[in-house]
Amino acid sequence: MALRQAAIYGKGGIGKSTTTQNLVAALAELGQKVMIVGCDPKADSTRLILHSKAQNTIMQMAADAGSVEDLELEDVLKVGYGDIACVESGGPEPGVGCAGRGVITAINFLEEEGAYEEDLDFVFYDVLGDVVCGGFAMPIRENKAQEIYIVCSGEMMAMYAANNISKGIVKYANSGGVRLAGLICNSRNTDREDELIEALAAKLGTQMIHFVPRDNVVQRAEIRRMTCIEYDPTAKQSDEYRMLAKKIIDNTMFVIPEPLTMDELEDLLMEFGVMDEEDESIIGQTADAEEGAAASA
Repeated sequence: MALRQAAIYGKGGIGKSTTTQNLVAALAELGQKVMIVGCDPKADSTRLILHSKAQNTIMQMAADAGSVEDLELEDVLKVGYGDIACVESGGPEPGVGCAGRGVITAINFLEEEGAYEEDLDFVFYDVLGDVVCGGFAMPIRENKAQEIYIVCSGEMMAMYAANNISKGIVKYANSGGVRLAGLICNSRNTDREDELIEALAAKLGTQMIHFVPRDNVVQRAEIRRMTCIEYDPTAKQSDEYRMLAKKIIDNTMFVIPEPLTMDELEDLLMEFGVMDEEDESIIGQTADAEEGAAASA
């Protein structure tokens, strides 16, 4: 099987890292050989796989060693649960330089050191928030990740972020092979949430690949720095991640999305009661502010 490279995007705090690690644990259980590349300066993309607080990052180790050229692959690549290979890009100190530089440095280093030539089936990039600029766009821009999954929920700003990320995919899809592969709904138990995300997916021209229900077993596992799959393989939630993993293995729906206009997104939110007409929409305000800034620039 050819190596598949996927990136997971979504609004900050939506549960991307948790979803990614549980998904990858399920893929490993199914016999897939997987690597996670954490693309967030917080370096929390691999801790459930490695049972650690935070993995040493490529940027930190490069700073300690003098330069990235002084590092060896075994310094930065750790193997955890299910033989999953784990790498954290890291970033500079807050307020110093572009955090996205770490992503660029890390991916270049992994390529040069032959990390992608292992018998890998999947590489997953767990990318910071909904930032589709600078280094954080690298998995999209540099034609690394071919398939993008967006973690979202039925909350207004999570959907706004999903739509924005879709715009970023469109920007780079024409020059490369990057495609939207589906929305993963990480439930927040809002009203008619599955219907709403199905409707958003349909408008974007994609699919809701899986609806992950909310379950406290995920938090109980996290306290022990474990994925749900490892902590309680018999839990119903573990089966949800297994279903998601199987759907991703079998997925062939890779599309250039058709992002919604602000009006279309607001209409959808109103239709499902996420937003009232009397509300002065956060999204509308944001759009107006952006347009105003663009006009005065």
